[in-house]
Amino acid sequence: MFNVLTAGNPDVLAGSIWADLYAGTGAVGIEALSRKATHVYFVESSRAAVNLIRQNLESLQIATGFDLLQREVQHTLRDLQKKNARLDYVFLDPPYRLAAEYEKTLDLLSQSGLLTDNGTVIAEHSKKFELVEAAGDLKRYRKLIQGDAALSFYAIKTEN
Repeated sequence: MFNVLTAGNPDVLAGSIWADLYAGTGAVGIEALSRKATHVYFVESSRAAVNLIRQNLESLQIATGFDLLQREVQHTLRDLQKKNARLDYVFLDPPYRLAAEYEKTLDLLSQSGLLTDNGTVIAEHSKKFELVEAAGDLKRYRKLIQGDAALSFYAIKTEN
C-alpha cells in the first residue's frame, strides 16, 4: 500500500495527517509515522488492541505525533468533524465479518468534510467481498488484490 501511495515521490507522505481506523496492531499508522506523517489518529474499540498499539509505539520509542483513541469509529469521526480536523489519508480495516462497517464508514467519510482536497481513503477487505464503487462523493479509483485481501482506494471526485 505504501509503495502505491509513494510511487515516484517517496516524500509525498511527509507532513500528512492520518486516521488508522479499526487499527488492530497499529501497523499502518506506525508505518505512516515512520514515513514522516505529522499525526496519526489510531482508532480502535478493543481494549486489548489499544494496549497492543500502546506497547508497539513504546517499543519503537514513538512518544508524539499521535492520538490513541479507544472508541467506536463512527463516534470518533463525528468528534473529529466537530473539531474541524482534516485528514490526508484514512485507512480502514474492520474485521471482515463486519461487512456493513465498510459502507457505513465510507458514507460517513464522504459527508464529513474530514478529507482534504486530495484526501485518500484506503479500505482493506477480503478479495471475495466487493466494496461499493462510490459512497456519496467518494469514488473508488483503484483496486489492488494481494493474496486473499484487496485494497480499494477512494478519493472525493467533484463534477467539473
